[in-house]
Amino acid sequence: MNNIPEVKIGVVAVSRDCFPESLSVNRRKALMEAFAAQYGAEAASVYECPICIVESEIHMVQALEDVKKNGCNALVVYLGNFGPEISETLLAKHFDGPAMFIAAAEESGDNLVGGRGDAYCGMLNASYNLKLREIKAYIPENPVGDAADCARMIHEFIPIARALVGLNSLKI
Repeated sequence: MNNIPEVKIGVVAVSRDCFPESLSVNRRKALMEAFAAQYGAEAASVYECPICIVESEIHMVQALEDVKKNGCNALVVYLGNFGPEISETLLAKHFDGPAMFIAAAEESGDNLVGGRGDAYCGMLNASYNLKLREIKAYIPENPVGDAADCARMIHEFIPIARALVGLNSLKI
């Protein structure tokens, strides 16, 4: 008998409306490609949510419904740049499962507004707002990285999510 829960992680990118949404979307796509390249068959356990949350609770509800509809029981909120702290933290609050927050490292600056994407600053703001709202989410020790780094973080989150899903499903 195998009673280890299966984990399917939904990756949702977030962005602020003062940055091009395409920055977060392209970074999310690069993250998913890096995960598939590094972990092959395990890529089937990670779902790329096509909805990018941009400054709106409407987008948050759409993303939440999408990850639930696609069978995700764990969540990664991916800051492709500075994210909308209310929407991104509410997503973690209303998602019924473990959540992790990670952020994209800055690139060359060629495709950024003023050469900046501010994902690191957004990560600081997100962690502050998670605490304000008393939302428990996993944040890796070094939560900002390039696509390969973030893929590794997601891979390291899988056993954590599996343990939390198993504990939440425990019948005593």
